[in-house]
Amino acid sequence: MSAREAFDHKAFLPTLSTRPGVYQMYDAEGGLLYVGKAKNLKNRVSSYFRASGLEAKTMAMVARIADIQVTVLDSEIEALLLEHNLIKKHQPVYNILLRDDKSYPYIYLSDGEFPRLALHRGAKRAKGQYFGPYPSAGAVRRSLTFLQKVFQVRQCEDSYYRNRSRPCLQHQIGRCTAPCVGLVSEEDYAEQVEHTVLFLNGSSRELMKDLADQMEAASTELKFERAAGYRDQLRQLQQVQASQGIEGVSGDLDIVAACVEAGKACVQVLFVRAGRVLGSKSYFPPLKLVEDEAEVINAFLAQYYLTGGREIPRELILSHNPEDRETLETVLSERAQRQVSLKTRVREARAKWLQLASQTASQNLQSQLAARQTSLDRFQTLQDSLKLPELPERLECFDISHSSGEATVASCVVFDQGGPRKSDYRKFNIEDITAGDDYAAIQQALERRYKRLKSGEGTLPDILFIDGGKGQVAQAMSVMEDLQINDVMVIGVAKGTTRKAGFETLVIGETGKEIQLNADNAGLHLIQHIRDEAHRFAITGHRARRDKKRKGSVLDEIPGVGAKRRRDLLRHFGGLKGIQRASMEELMKVTGINEKIARDIYEQLHSN
Repeated sequence: MSAREAFDHKAFLPTLSTRPGVYQMYDAEGGLLYVGKAKNLKNRVSSYFRASGLEAKTMAMVARIADIQVTVLDSEIEALLLEHNLIKKHQPVYNILLRDDKSYPYIYLSDGEFPRLALHRGAKRAKGQYFGPYPSAGAVRRSLTFLQKVFQVRQCEDSYYRNRSRPCLQHQIGRCTAPCVGLVSEEDYAEQVEHTVLFLNGSSRELMKDLADQMEAASTELKFERAAGYRDQLRQLQQVQASQGIEGVSGDLDIVAACVEAGKACVQVLFVRAGRVLGSKSYFPPLKLVEDEAEVINAFLAQYYLTGGREIPRELILSHNPEDRETLETVLSERAQRQVSLKTRVREARAKWLQLASQTASQNLQSQLAARQTSLDRFQTLQDSLKLPELPERLECFDISHSSGEATVASCVVFDQGGPRKSDYRKFNIEDITAGDDYAAIQQALERRYKRLKSGEGTLPDILFIDGGKGQVAQAMSVMEDLQINDVMVIGVAKGTTRKAGFETLVIGETGKEIQLNADNAGLHLIQHIRDEAHRFAITGHRARRDKKRKGSVLDEIPGVGAKRRRDLLRHFGGLKGIQRASMEELMKVTGINEKIARDIYEQLHSN
C-alpha cells in the first residue's frame, strides 16, 4: 500500500483550522518531507490532495506522505518565522534550501591616534567603524588596495606598527605615510582618515569638493607638492566614480533577481552600499518541487536575511513580487529595527541595476545548465561504454596518499550527474597499519566508509572507483563481500605502461576483466576527472596531516608536559637538543619538573 493510501487525508482535512499556521509533512519512516506556512491552513493543505492540477513533482511528494502535523498561530508573521526556523533546523527534502552560512566581510577602521584599515569578518566587538558588508573577501581587498593608493592610511597589524624603528616597504612605494616612525603629523593623518570615511560612506561629492578646496588652498599658499597630491586623489576618485556610473544615487540596497529554467534556479544578489556597487554573488538553491521565480525569491529572502546575523539594507529591489511581500517587510523591519521596503518597480539607476542582476542570473543559470548537460553526456557515454543497464547517478572514488608511509590519508570524492558533490567528500586518517601498505589503507578506508553507508548514514554509490590495479580492486571486493554490499560496481583505474592520461586500464571488480576506452571517450574523461579529484583531495589531506605532525614537538607526547612546562624546558636548555643531552638530575632543576616527570621525559627522549 502506498504512503498516500496509508494517509487518510479525507478524515484529516475536515479537522484543520482556517487560521494561519505551519504544516509539516512526514514520510512512513518519520522523515520530514516538507514544511510550509499558510494564511488558511485548511485551504492550503487541502490543495495538495485535489483530484487534478498537481505537477508531477508535487504528486510524487504527496504519494510519500504518511503524516501531517500542524501548528496553529495567531498571525502570518509568526507562521513565517516558525517556518524559517523549522527549515533551518531540519532541512526538509522538498523545501528550497539555501546553503550559505558564511559571514560576510567588512572594512574595519580602528579607533586611536593613528587608526588602521583592515578586513574584518565575524562579530563587531572591537571599537571603531565598520563599512559593508562586501560580497567577498576579494571585493574588500580590492577596495583596501584602492584606499591604500589614494589615502595612504596604514593597514598593518598593531603589533607590527608598534615595533617599527624605520619605515617599511609600503611607505617606500607610496602607500603609507609611516605614522609608526613619526613621518606624518596627527593632523594630516586624521585628514586622510576623514577622507577615507567619506569615501566609504558614499559621500563622494562632499569628498571631491573638500579635495578641490584643499588643492586650491595649497596652491594659493605655494605648496605645490601638497596641491599635486590632492589633484592626484581627485583624479583617482573621478575614475572610480565614472567606472561605477552611480552619479546622484545614494543609500544601501540589495538587488535580488531570480531565474528558473529546466527545473533549476539561480538567484543573483547585487550589493550596493552608500550608492556604490560593491559586487554580486550567485546562489543556486536546489528545486525539489515546481517553483517559479516569485516562489524562489519568497523562500530565498526569509532564509537569507533571517540567518546568521546578516545585515539587512533599507531597500530590497526584487525582480519578482513574492507572495509574502507585506509579511516579509514587517519581519525584516523588526529584525533590522528600522523600516525595510521591498520594491519591484524602480527607475533610473535602480532599474539598470535590476536589469543587470536579472541578466546575470539568466546567464549564470545557462552556464550551469550547459555544464550539467556536459556532465550528463559523460554519464550516458559511461553507461554505454560499460554496458550498464541503467544510467548511474552517483560515483565514488578512493585514493591513498602518504610520504614513505608517513601520515597516510585516504580520500573519498563523490560525483553525481551535476558534477562534484564536495559536501559529500570525506578524508580518512589511516592508523595502525604497516607503513606504506596501500592495500591495508584501502581496506580500512572502505570499511569505515561503507559501514556507515550500510547503516543508513548516507547513500551508496552506483560505481566505486579505486585508483589502482588488480590488487586494490581485490581488496575492495573483499570489503564489499564482508559487508554484504552487492549492488555497488567496483572498478579499478590503473595507469597504463606510459602512465599518461588516455591510456588507463579499467579493471572490472566482479569479473576481473580489463578494458581500455578510447582517449576521446567522454566516459573516460569522467573517470579521469573523478580520479584526479580524488588524487588532489588525498594529497591535500596528507600534506596537512604531515605538516601538522612535523610542526609538533616530541615533548607534546609526554604526559604531564603541557605548554608551560614545555616552554620552561626549552628556555632552560636552549632547545630540544639541550633537553635530549640533559640527565634526569638536570631536568629536575627546571621549575615544575619533579622526579616522575623528569623520568618520563628522559625515557621518552631516549627510548630509541
